[in-house]
Amino acid sequence: MIQAQDIENLLRESFPKAKISVQGDDGAHFAAEVVDESFRGMNRVQQQRAVYAALKGKMDGAQGELHALALTTRAPD
Repeated sequence: MIQAQDIENLLRESFPKAKISVQGDDGAHFAAEVVDESFRGMNRVQQQRAVYAALKGKMDGAQGELHALALTTRAPD
């Protein structure tokens, strides 16, 4: 079962300087906020694709460990 800290660790590999917040404790449904300079100039879909890529398939299909992720992404203010 995946934990919020596992998700944060995966995201931190791809976004080392990001402000990352992950909530959720049921092992399947989480909410994450990722604020990173690399998102500047990207639209929301591009930002979210970058985050999903960082999760390295954890959300893929019925066998994915991570079933639901409410995702908020943005560049720093």
